[in-house]
Amino acid sequence: MPDLQRLNTAHPDFWSRLDALTAWEGVADEAVTGAVRDILAQVRARGDAALLDYTRRFDRLDAASAADLEIPADRLRQALGAIPADQREALQIAAARIRAYAERQKQESWSFTEADGTALGQQVTPLDRVGLYVPGGKAAYPSSVLMNAIPAKVAGVPEIVMVAPAPGGGLNELVLAAAAVAGVDRAFTIGGAQAVAALAYGTATVPRVDKIVGPGNVYVAAAKRQVFGAVGIDMIAGPSEILVVCDGLTDPDWIAMDLFSQAEHDEDAQPILISPDAAFLDRVAASVERLLPDMERRAIIEASLTRRAALIQALDLAEAAQVVNFIAPEHLELSVERPEELLPLIRHAGAIFVGRHTAEALGDYCAGPNHVLPTSRTARFSSPLGVYDFQKRTSLIHCSPAGAATLGRTASILARGEGLTAHARSAELRSERKNR
Repeated sequence: MPDLQRLNTAHPDFWSRLDALTAWEGVADEAVTGAVRDILAQVRARGDAALLDYTRRFDRLDAASAADLEIPADRLRQALGAIPADQREALQIAAARIRAYAERQKQESWSFTEADGTALGQQVTPLDRVGLYVPGGKAAYPSSVLMNAIPAKVAGVPEIVMVAPAPGGGLNELVLAAAAVAGVDRAFTIGGAQAVAALAYGTATVPRVDKIVGPGNVYVAAAKRQVFGAVGIDMIAGPSEILVVCDGLTDPDWIAMDLFSQAEHDEDAQPILISPDAAFLDRVAASVERLLPDMERRAIIEASLTRRAALIQALDLAEAAQVVNFIAPEHLELSVERPEELLPLIRHAGAIFVGRHTAEALGDYCAGPNHVLPTSRTARFSSPLGVYDFQKRTSLIHCSPAGAATLGRTASILARGEGLTAHARSAELRSERKNR
């Protein structure tokens, strides 16, 4: 059984121990970074030929041509029709909720006209093409297909290209069905850094995209980091995190299972519980010990709990909120009697699950808000994935003659102050024309 680390905010070394516990070194070591760099260079130089070589080597999939790596649209629709009815209904319900939430995030173009007739505004347009990476190794994530593709479609993206590895040629039917529900336009059985490279640079078969979204292993994360600039990316995601704040009045079995729900993702996932009630922390620890043996992914959960979990005793809920803001967790549960009082104290979290009955797992699948969230303390400055990540904002400036004269004088002064005389003269010419 895991020996859960105990921390207490009253201890003088608490903040240093918490800092060490939550530290995450990054996505890759030098060996991974170097291997990824080589893969990116090969795909960029050799295109489909390199893609076929790497797919044969890493995924044990021997395709005659790159065209054979594309999954026909009919195959996606076939999967949707073939899966059990309850799974199809669940996908459709989840998709409808995600779409309804995303619709509220849409940004619209706007403008206003000043007194002299100058019009200023902002034009909002969707990206032309987006790449969606879907893991296909240890586990398959149809929920990620919905969460990444649907906001892009709501934003108005005309083409979504999905890549998913198919080791040995095996395809996950639920992933294919989710792609059909979400409106994926093209899909390929490629994965790893080579798939990221194909999306970033394009090949004769795989179209180049403007942005790559979706989770992946350390090679995928390293590849996304290296191609950023050639294309946009959603984020560099670290291991999954859950932080639960509880007043001690929630069923400890509920809390233990909530901690398990994130621990089962990965051995490096981080589950943390904060409570002012020391006896409650003991009860949760007892629930963990009792429930763990029956968990299907026990080995992964146990490793996560041993490596990175903690039970933290705080002085009160206000102090617990201070700890939350320091950690800036991906997922935060406020399992307290009056969460609305605690909510204003929270400044940094990817998603907040309010009240005792709101399990984080609901957000992973079907609540509506996106489950692609900032990890590794990046919630201090980052937000969940949303429609706005698939829209661009372009500034609009339309000067009237009077406006050009007025703005030209100001621009000229500032430009000459910077020593950029062509700027100044460009602005002055229009001012002079107005004054003739």
